[in-house]
Parts: sequence; structure tokens; C-alpha cells
Amino acid sequence: MTLELTGDVYVIRRKFLKLFGNEFRVFDPTQKEILFSRQKAFKLREDIRVWTGEDMQTEVLWIQARQIVDFSAAYDVIDATTNQKVGAFKRKGLKSIVRDEWILMDANDREVGIFQEDSVGMAILRRFINIIPQKFHMQVGNAHVANLKQNWNPFVMRVTVDLSPDTQRLLDKRLAIAMAILHSAIEGRQN
Repeated sequence: MTLELTGDVYVIRRKFLKLFGNEFRVFDPTQKEILFSRQKAFKLREDIRVWTGEDMQTEVLWIQARQIVDFSAAYDVIDATTNQKVGAFKRKGLKSIVRDEWILMDANDREVGIFQEDSVGMAILRRFINIIPQKFHMQVGNAHVANLKQNWNPFVMRVTVDLSPDTQRLLDKRLAIAMAILHSAIEGRQN
């Protein structure tokens, strides 16, 4: 079964008060739950699986860190139905201290774009005032292809992924959703 993502706006919600690991649910534009993800607790190497439902019968994506501990970590995104690499993300280590920034790579590890927090000033402010929601944009080449916005809520981590700027369909939607889940998992661990 191939994952078909036909909409332009998706919402990722992280389960509240999960003691070990994280669970994420992905909703399509009609607010129908289309994906379920679980991050295992106490793993030295990030390993996030994405299924078509909570029954975890059909795995569609796999996000895995290349190394156990790495400040400039790289994560592969694999289509679990074909076992083919979709692309990868690599965190810009020192730059991400001030402003989250990631390199987007294609299936052959060629740099094709960037995932970046909206502004340096807001990023610095967010480091001190934890209630300001994060905003990101994704670019492929020079084209703006997506916006990710965290909605501030003390009880529910929610990220909206808006792919409507990608009128030329330059970005694989699976990568945008994988990035939102991965970033939410990392942020959840840091908070």
C-alpha cells in the first residue's frame, strides 16, 4: 500500500501525558486521522515508525537516525512499503542552537532545500519565553514550499503543515510530514 497524500494542510498532534515515548496522530484537511506514529522510549538511536492506523498493521514510513548521538544528526526517511529511501534531514548543529535549521536531502543525499525557523529574533525570544509557538518554512531550491506552525496549547502539542505554497509540487509530502513528526519528537524530548 502506497501512502497517498492528496491534501495541502495536515495537522500533527502529540499525545498528552504519555509517560514513555511519544505518540503522534496525523489528520488530513477533513480532520480525518490518516496516520499514527509511535516513538519508542529509551532508544539511543531515534527510530520513529508511521502507520496507517493505531492498530499498527500497515507501516508506511520509517524515520531513523544514522548515528546514536550526533549534534549535527542526520535522519533517513524510508518508505516502509517499498523499503526505498524518500529523503533525509540533517540538522545544522551549531546554527540550530540559536535558530533551528535543517538541510533537506533527496534519496541520494544531495542537498535540495532547507527547513528553518522563521526568524533569528523570534527564535532567540522563544528560547527564553517557551510559550511562543515555533514557525518554520521549507524551501526546495529557491522556492518556498511549506509552512509549519506550532499552535501553542499547554496540553496538546499541535503542528499545522501547510503545503499550499508548493504549487509546482517540488516537495514530497511524506518528507514534510516526517519532518513535522521528527521535529515534534525532538522538541517533546527537550521540553
